[in-house]
Amino acid sequence: MSAGESLARLRERKPLVHQITNYVVMNETANATLALGALPVMAHAPEEVEEMVGLAGALVLNIGTLSNHWIEAMVMAGRAANASGVPVVLDPVGAGATGYRTGAARRILDEVDVSVVRGNAGEVASLVGVAAEVRGVESVGDVGDPAGLARHAALALGVVASVTGPVDHISDGERAAAVSNGDPMLASITGTGCMSSTVTGCFLAVAPTPFDGAVQALVAFGVAGEDAARDAKGPGSFHVNLYDALAALDPATLDERARVS
Repeated sequence: MSAGESLARLRERKPLVHQITNYVVMNETANATLALGALPVMAHAPEEVEEMVGLAGALVLNIGTLSNHWIEAMVMAGRAANASGVPVVLDPVGAGATGYRTGAARRILDEVDVSVVRGNAGEVASLVGVAAEVRGVESVGDVGDPAGLARHAALALGVVASVTGPVDHISDGERAAAVSNGDPMLASITGTGCMSSTVTGCFLAVAPTPFDGAVQALVAFGVAGEDAARDAKGPGSFHVNLYDALAALDPATLDERARVS
């Protein structure tokens, strides 16, 4: 199934995407989910996450603004998702910046069967013991070989590793893909990494495999970034344009615009 076919299926089925995410991006990721054609729910209370994830097509866990009860809720939701066959995306925001943050991501990986880890190179490197510099929640160093990092992380963690950057690299340990779609303006506003994790969750709800879904999601998000940047005057107009571009993605032409190797 191609990216265009998955996008068409997503818009037809409108899967619920359960997101336990951070305060900074809740509005952004909810709107990105709606713009793409899926349905968001931002439930994080331990009292309801297990029931809620049972209704979802995918679960997205994002550790951007951590606290202990949120970690517990993420683990509970992840286990319930595993029991129901719901795919799980982990965004290890800022992993490597502090021991608490890195430890939380590793605990989720230990206790939940995660389908896709989507992060920048520094975050993913920190989870597998590769030297990288993370300042706050941003990767500021160069890991040298992001394609090799994606493959190493996939094998070490037993996941599909989706390492985003100027070129996105996705691997399941055997297969690999590089996605060159996107625009530098995606780095000019906060939350675009988190949005790409959310879009990954949307595609995982309909794609045949986590690897396919991870690649297709970054193609779609990258193409939307290209369209959003075309008429943008700066970060503010780009931000608004990005929602419009996600909503305007054309399943019939998406595959023609994909730059995947």
